Amino acid sequence: MTIPIMEGWMHRYGRRRIGRSFFHKRYFVLESQVLAYYKRKPFENGRPQVPLKSLNIDGNCRVEDRGLETHHGHAVYVLSVFNKKERAHRITMAAPTIQEQSAWKEVLEQVIDQVNTGSLRIGGQSDTQPKSNNFETERTASSSDRDSQGTGQDDDDENDKKSRLRKGAKGLPDAVHDWSTSAENRKSERAHGARKFWRLVRCQNGLRFFEEIPDGIPTSRYKEMKAVGVVEASCNDIFELIMNMDETRYEWDASFHHGSLVEEVDGHTAIYHHRLELDWFPTFIWPRDLCYSRYWRRNDDGSYVILFVSREHKSCPEQPGCVRAHMESGGYTISPLKPRPGSGEPRSRVQQLVQIDLKGWGIGLLPFCHQHTVIQMLNSIAGLREWFSEGQVPPPMQRVVKMTPEIIEPRKGRKRSAIPASVSMDAISDSADRIMDGMLDDTEDDDDDPVPQITDELFNAAQAKPNEVSVRTPDEEPSSQPSVRLDLSTVRGTLQKGHVETGRNCWSIPSSTLFRVRSKRFLVDRSKCPAGEPLMELLAVDWFKDSKRMDHLARRKGSPAQAAAEKGLFTIAFNVQVPGSAHYSMVFYFVAVKPIVRGSLVHRFVEGDDSYRNSRLKLIPSVPKGSWIVRQSVGSTPCILGKAVDCTYYRGPQYLEVDVDIGSSTVANGVLGLVFGVVTSLVVDMAFLVQGNSTEELPEHLIGAVRISQLELSAAMTPPPEDP
Repeated sequence: MTIPIMEGWMHRYGRRRIGRSFFHKRYFVLESQVLAYYKRKPFENGRPQVPLKSLNIDGNCRVEDRGLETHHGHAVYVLSVFNKKERAHRITMAAPTIQEQSAWKEVLEQVIDQVNTGSLRIGGQSDTQPKSNNFETERTASSSDRDSQGTGQDDDDENDKKSRLRKGAKGLPDAVHDWSTSAENRKSERAHGARKFWRLVRCQNGLRFFEEIPDGIPTSRYKEMKAVGVVEASCNDIFELIMNMDETRYEWDASFHHGSLVEEVDGHTAIYHHRLELDWFPTFIWPRDLCYSRYWRRNDDGSYVILFVSREHKSCPEQPGCVRAHMESGGYTISPLKPRPGSGEPRSRVQQLVQIDLKGWGIGLLPFCHQHTVIQMLNSIAGLREWFSEGQVPPPMQRVVKMTPEIIEPRKGRKRSAIPASVSMDAISDSADRIMDGMLDDTEDDDDDPVPQITDELFNAAQAKPNEVSVRTPDEEPSSQPSVRLDLSTVRGTLQKGHVETGRNCWSIPSSTLFRVRSKRFLVDRSKCPAGEPLMELLAVDWFKDSKRMDHLARRKGSPAQAAAEKGLFTIAFNVQVPGSAHYSMVFYFVAVKPIVRGSLVHRFVEGDDSYRNSRLKLIPSVPKGSWIVRQSVGSTPCILGKAVDCTYYRGPQYLEVDVDIGSSTVANGVLGLVFGVVTSLVVDMAFLVQGNSTEELPEHLIGAVRISQLELSAAMTPPPEDP
């Protein structure tokens, strides 16, 4: 057995075919190409232990962040590692804190990256690339593979599997409003896209309070307000404290009365009922409550995004004695800061934004009441700062009480202490854990039976590394061969081309300098530079709608890829598939106006295998025009698509199509649920490129970039029929 890269006690998490879940404490060991877990430490009592289960790590493996899960009162952060080509091979592990889960996730992804860079297959031949320890950690959204639930003891039961598929590739559940069927007022949606400026309105309790100054039509009767402050604590601790909705929240959030869970959508999205504690003339002003969707995400730089938006839910109707407020936009961003000079204590920048309509006639007659209430909510950052200044440690993540009529019904003279307490992980004693583990191990321990064919010799053999051969690749500079002139008037897609600044319901080509890519010295100083001219030219964009997911559109008759092939041009098509009550596909066709240099990154991407493509295809998103909640949910961090969502590749004679299934990612589904109703107000930029990992592959060059401006869902066309 070689020296482990990482090891430690974690929880083995899963669900059996009969629907019974299990939650075992196991010792996990990660080596260079094998992940395994044991019932005890591998060399306990001086004898090597046989792993209960192991998984070979190769380029087809994927790390799935399932977010928060609960089991018998336990709240844990779940991580799943599986092989996309062998669905039955899966190991699901859980950690009590997000720090532990993030550490394992980061190391696992680095190991997969090293395997990918260590072996590359081009045209049936295996070329080995030099390994580098300098990997940039790109943001990889958590995802749920459309067929990720394999067979065997790791599988969820059939009902749970159908539920996960319904929340993932089959579209959003009923609890989350489907943005594709929204009929919001278009004028209001366009207003959401107006640029926003912020004006400092006051400084109070060590915080700065800002008010929105929209450059355009006002988006709402009430403006967005935000507060910014510095908290002397780590991002992880602040995140866990904000996510908790137990009695601890009374110590730092003056606007919190009580909260309860309505529905868990997935590990990153849930629906909550929240009763506000208002102190502005409580005798005359009725209490306010909220029903909202909460979505969270952890970025690989250690920052967090927590977003809120109001939702209607059949299990959370308006309550007697309360006025249902409407949270139009809100949430927190938590970013790490450098420690103060001479002090190693962590610091974080916390920003909270609130745009809320408190409803009711009293608020309209007393405009100062609204501002006072919003500032009361934003002052929670000051509460966080004071709470951590006392040296307190956030309690373990607790299971939020499920919403019941007794919890939500207002009662006169009710005190906060009468609110039912949440169940803590620490409330279950160690003896109870041992009893539960023993019962499961004795009755149904088939998942922990030693695998006879896994021996120490085979285990060690899996660690053997292939001989490294350095292969120098040509630069991606434009070829000296003459470019091909394109007659764009003869090749068009279903979506029209428009002006880059003022266009609406159209596509355009943004300046490539808006995107920052790895520079030539990235491996030395991690520097980035504005991108140069794209290697390929955007020919056309298709916008389709159908009752089922649309795959391999480039082969259909009349597609721009077929038209370009007739002119002798090679095309790379990106088919972005969006689930919903109806399925949408937006296809970007990039053509090579100059021959692709043999041996270049783009050539290796086109001719390589799926493992190489998944590890290198990168997307850089940007939202130059959109509301705060949309910009925060989408972000602007580069994303390795093969790690974030399912990508399927179709290689034709003169094209390569990449089908990007947005529905395979739980995080992406959460984003879709948050931005519904404002899709026609957004301006979104996307740049596609192949990531460079060695000095010879730098600087990076864009395949191409596209801007989509204020898209109309009704403009989607029916795709051409498939060839018989």
